[in-house]
Amino acid sequence: MTNSRAEAAYRRSVAAFRNPTLELLHGRQAPFVVTALSMVFTADRPAVTIADAHAEIGEAIEQLRAAGFDDDEHRLPTGSAREVCGQWVRLGWLVRQIDGEAEVYRLSAHAVGALEIAGRTSGGGARVSSSRVRTLLDAVERLANDAETDPAARLARLQAERAALDSEIDRLLAGGVPEPVDDEQLIEESENVLHLARELPADFARVAESIKAMQRDVVSDLRQDIRPTGEVLREYLQRGQHVMEATPEGRAFAGALRLIGSPEHIDQLATQLHSVLVQPFAQLLDAEQRGELRAIGRRVEQGVQEVLTAQRRASQVITAQVRTHDPVRDRQVDDLLRDVMAGLQAWMGNGGRGNDPVDPLRSFPVADAGHLRQSVSDIRPPGAPAPLGDADDVEFVDTDTRNWGGPHYRELEAHLAGLGESFDLGSAFEDAPAGTRRPVDLLGLLEIAHRNGMTESDDVSVARAVRPDGTTRRFAFGAVTARTTREDPLD
Repeated sequence: MTNSRAEAAYRRSVAAFRNPTLELLHGRQAPFVVTALSMVFTADRPAVTIADAHAEIGEAIEQLRAAGFDDDEHRLPTGSAREVCGQWVRLGWLVRQIDGEAEVYRLSAHAVGALEIAGRTSGGGARVSSSRVRTLLDAVERLANDAETDPAARLARLQAERAALDSEIDRLLAGGVPEPVDDEQLIEESENVLHLARELPADFARVAESIKAMQRDVVSDLRQDIRPTGEVLREYLQRGQHVMEATPEGRAFAGALRLIGSPEHIDQLATQLHSVLVQPFAQLLDAEQRGELRAIGRRVEQGVQEVLTAQRRASQVITAQVRTHDPVRDRQVDDLLRDVMAGLQAWMGNGGRGNDPVDPLRSFPVADAGHLRQSVSDIRPPGAPAPLGDADDVEFVDTDTRNWGGPHYRELEAHLAGLGESFDLGSAFEDAPAGTRRPVDLLGLLEIAHRNGMTESDDVSVARAVRPDGTTRRFAFGAVTARTTREDPLD
C-alpha cells in the first residue's frame, strides 16, 4: 500500500514537472529566461514585435556575458536570439501572433504563471499573511452566505449587518472620527492586492489559449469530416459556453468583463486606486509597487481585450472554414501532403546527410502541344506563312541611335584636354563641339568635373544645350571651376 501511494504521488509529480510552467522554472537557464521575459514583456507592453524582441534579448545576452555571468553557475543560452526565441516558442513559453500588419510575440499562460511565481518568491510574502487569511475568511464567509438557503438565517445575517452599519453611521453623525489603521496593516493589504492582481494576466492568458485550443479542435474536426458540420458547430457553441461559465478562468473573465463593461465601475476603480496612492502610507511602498497599483485597471482592460481578440479571431477562422469546407478537396490536399512528406523522407534517407547537390526547380515544365488544329474537319497540316513583300508606303529614317544615348565621355575629355589646367564648366560646355552639347553631355561634363575636383561659387552660369533633333534647352546652375585632370590619378 505504501509503495502504491508513493508511486502514484511520484507519477503526479513527474506529470507536474512536465508542465511548461515548472519546466521554465526548473531549467538550468531559468534565471535568464525569467529575466529576459520580465524585461521584454511588461504590463504596458504585452505584445512585442519579433524583430524588437530578438534585438532586446540578444542585447541582454551580450551584456550578461560581458559581465561574466556565463559560467557553470550561471548558464546563458547559446546561439542567436532568434534561435533562443524559437526554442521558447516550441517549449510553450512564447506565442507567435499576427497583430495588425506585424508579427508579434506574446507570453503564454505558462510563462505568465512562472513570472508571477518568480516575482512572488523573490519579493517575499511574510507581511501579507494576515491579509491573505482575512481574504480567505471573507471568501469563505461569502461562500457560506451565498450557499445558505434558510430564509430565517439569511434574514438574521442581513439584520446584523444593518445594525452594525447603523451603529457606525450614528457614531460618525455624533462627531466621531474613523478609527485609524496602522500603516503596517495598510501595506500588508496593498501587497495582498498586488498579489491578487498579478494572477489576473495568467487567468486571462489561459482563457485566450483555451479558446485557441477549441478553435484548433473544431477546425480539425471539420477537416477530418468526422461528423456533420452542424453537429461540430453545435459542440463549438456548447464548448464556448463551457469555457466562459464552467471553468475558473472563464469565471474570472466573466467577472472582469462585468467590471470593464460598466463605466461607473471603471471610474470607481480608478478613483479608489488614486485615493490609495495619495495616502501617506503609499510613500512607504517602493516605486515598482506603486506603479503596479496604478496599472491594475490597465491590466484588466488588456486582459479582457486579449480574450475578446482571441474569441473574435476564433470565430473568423471557424466561419471561414465552414464556408470553404469541402471534405473531398481537404482529403485530396491531405493525401498530397502525405505523399510529399513520404517522398521527402525517402529522399533524405538516401541523400547521405544532405551533402548531395540539389538542382532547384526554377520554373514548372511547359507541355509542348505543338500546333493545335482549329477545326476537327480540317485534316490538312498547317502551312507556312506567306513571305513578306516589299512595302512602298513605309518610310525608313536613317537615325544614329548613338546620339540619343548617354554622355560622350571620350569626346568631352578630349575637349577638356585643350583647355589648360582648369576650366569653367559653363564656358567649356558652350565651346564644346556640336555633337557634345546635348543635355546629357552637360551632365557628363559635371561628372568629370566632380571626379577631377571642382569648386563651386555663388555666381550663376547659364548653358544652352542642343538635342539631336535640333531643339534647345537652357540650364542655370551655380558656377563651377574644375581641374582638367585628377589631382590623385589612379594607377
